[in-house]
Amino acid sequence: MATASGKASGARGSAAPRPADHEGQAALPVTNRGLLTLGVMMATLMQILDTTIANVALPHMESALNATADTITWVLTSYIVATAIAIPITGWLADRVGSRNLFLIAVVGFVASSALCGMATSLTEMVAFRALQGISAAFINPLSQTVMLDINPPEKQARAMSIWGMGIMVGPILGPVLGGWLTENFNWRWVFYVNLPVGIVTFLILWLLLPSRPKRQRSFDLFGFSMLALGVSALQLMLDRGQQQDWFSSPEIVIEALTAFTALWIFVVHMALGKNPMFERGLWKNRNLVTAIAFMQVIGVVMMAVMALLPPMLQNLYGYSVLDTGILLMPRGIGVLLTMVVSAQLTQRGVDLRWVVGIGLAIAAVSLWDMTHWSLDMGSHLIIVSGLIQGLGLGLVFMPLNNLAFATLPAEYRTEGASLLNLSRSVGASIGISLVTTMLARNMQVSHADLAQFINPQSLDSFDPSMLETFGSMGSAVMGMVNAEVTRQAAMIAYLNDFWAMMIITAVSIPLVLLLQKPGKPMKADPAAAGH
Repeated sequence: MATASGKASGARGSAAPRPADHEGQAALPVTNRGLLTLGVMMATLMQILDTTIANVALPHMESALNATADTITWVLTSYIVATAIAIPITGWLADRVGSRNLFLIAVVGFVASSALCGMATSLTEMVAFRALQGISAAFINPLSQTVMLDINPPEKQARAMSIWGMGIMVGPILGPVLGGWLTENFNWRWVFYVNLPVGIVTFLILWLLLPSRPKRQRSFDLFGFSMLALGVSALQLMLDRGQQQDWFSSPEIVIEALTAFTALWIFVVHMALGKNPMFERGLWKNRNLVTAIAFMQVIGVVMMAVMALLPPMLQNLYGYSVLDTGILLMPRGIGVLLTMVVSAQLTQRGVDLRWVVGIGLAIAAVSLWDMTHWSLDMGSHLIIVSGLIQGLGLGLVFMPLNNLAFATLPAEYRTEGASLLNLSRSVGASIGISLVTTMLARNMQVSHADLAQFINPQSLDSFDPSMLETFGSMGSAVMGMVNAEVTRQAAMIAYLNDFWAMMIITAVSIPLVLLLQKPGKPMKADPAAAGH
């Protein structure tokens, strides 16, 4: 396929994937796999960075867009909800318009909406443009994962997934650092403008080299998509706004919860009994894919919840700057990179990846257990060590899990399988962030009340807090300092409780490894199970 005709085929998409890859031959051979891999990874990293890069710029956007602290969070919510709604239709759209065309459209849409976000002058414009950006981003991840599998022969797919996984796992860590640096040294609008040069180069590479899967005529399951979109968006809104609205004491949250449960239940029933379900039923017969979907929930909870907790913890309790916080979080990314390389080597040597996933989860659980012993007077070296260990564990989980998920999956199902895995990780991240932020707020209140009762003459030698009132403003200042320290200690206790919860979730998920099957030859698609 290194001929001129092969190049034309690769660029215009006439190559057709086989039901299963054969030894030494990729499903979609290309002329310059290295350069195409670079383009695919640039698109992936660009999209992943934008899930977290805007977080640190929110305070600056608030004043520029005339928003409030409550309403500015819609900049994040609109992106998350739009992405969650659009991800499930990636497979159908790829079959309908062609995977190459959809990938190029997604990159153009992402770059254009990024430019519009940078030019936004009001909150309404920003929310609308972020929703467009989220829709475009939804297609990039599943398609990039599918391309990495399709352009590599089976013996190189482990390394390909290792490279792809590095972008997925390291992106959320680099996002806040890059976003903070751009905001401090330039302007918050550059958080979005930075995508333009990267996106243009990415588009050119993909335009020249990207092959395509053949188009397939598939009916669109409008009812199933409507139920899934309604259920996922209601769930995302509930998780995102729950703590702010005091959860189920708010009618809004109750309505969102009931809507999510009802819509998702109808979707499940429709998937099982409907005539033309949205996802081909053959996907749900693949034990490895279904188990990997469950694992992705855990990865989303652990990784994204930790990333949501640590920046404010390091800045507010330990006094680190935004840049220093980013540097302290970098070892987690380094650990991920190291063990992903190791995982690829283990895969090529025929090591049972189920053991690798189990060991990785155990290491991640140990790192979280270590974090439950943190204190306010510890040095930065403990943060670095625990982050490195956690990264080592997550790196051993993510790449082998993707390999196991796709090892027994027919090539025809890759795009839809990748969509489900990405949707699962996204929902898991939302659940995890919501869980830890709710626990943090509640535990801070409880711990503050528990600690405050010890501020009395009986527990403090030679000190009577009630006497401070006689010193006027000076006494009030002293009491303010005492309250600030109690609040600081209560916050630390709340963070430790969150680490305990995540450790338990990680440890409990380890037995799921037993449900995974050892990779064999990929199954052929069952037309009768497709439901189309």
